[in-house]
Amino acid sequence: MRVAILGCGYVGLELARQLTADAHDIVGVRRSASGLDAVRETGATAVEADVTDADALDAVPDVDAVVFAASSGGRGADAAREVYVDGLRTAVDAFAGRESPPERLVYTSSTGVYGDHGGDWVDESTPIEPTTEKTRVLAEAERVATEHAAERGIDGTVARFAGLYGPDRYRLERYLEGPVTAGYLNMVHRDDAAGAVRFLLERDGREDAVVVVDDEPVDKHVFADWLADECGVDRPAKRSKRERLDAGDLSEAAERRVLTSKRCSNALLRELGYEFAYPTYREGYRAAIEAYRG
Repeated sequence: MRVAILGCGYVGLELARQLTADAHDIVGVRRSASGLDAVRETGATAVEADVTDADALDAVPDVDAVVFAASSGGRGADAAREVYVDGLRTAVDAFAGRESPPERLVYTSSTGVYGDHGGDWVDESTPIEPTTEKTRVLAEAERVATEHAAERGIDGTVARFAGLYGPDRYRLERYLEGPVTAGYLNMVHRDDAAGAVRFLLERDGREDAVVVVDDEPVDKHVFADWLADECGVDRPAKRSKRERLDAGDLSEAAERRVLTSKRCSNALLRELGYEFAYPTYREGYRAAIEAYRG
């Protein structure tokens, strides 16, 4: 299978490594030339192209499947719309218009589209209720990945990632130094985020959406105490959501994120047959803890 990974960054590079190891032919696409060496190191073919530029995408060869994992670079809602909605639509149209179009598309979204559920469980059957402008953009992009792609003859699947962590993104200091605000953490290790996309590409059948999260959403205070104990340091200070909000230094969007609470279920992904390399944070943070203690 030949796969183009549009936005071959944090997850995309690991996905390229896993797919090339499975003997697939991978094309890793990045916006700037500065990241192309990292793509080549995975064994993939590197292409410089901007997903918002249909002409630039001509440089990408014909493929059997497209993974859209481009990033807006942590900028605001307008930048997110340019990449996730306009860029995704441009990519779908560009590939669908070819003489040999791809059959599959996987778009990497976020569990943020579920909004607030007061700590209750959510899964693929839960209606999405985005609460911020950026998550509303992500929800719109999901419709492009499924409805618009279907209109153009491409089967689209949305992979909703929980909070990503892994090499270079363990963020130990955030939890060890505190204070830690109450709430739930829904997490997935980078290797499993990539592994789930690989699994969805390689399996027969298609799902409209799949939640990609590990087995155990965890209370932030519980996680912070566990991490401190494992690292051999004092447990950090804690604060309630109200205490965090009363500090008065958060933007409106950040306040909504603090108030958002849910636990994401991976029951469907497990039922489909995916086996996690890091089923919980305990396995996923082991390397970081050993490095810290060392």
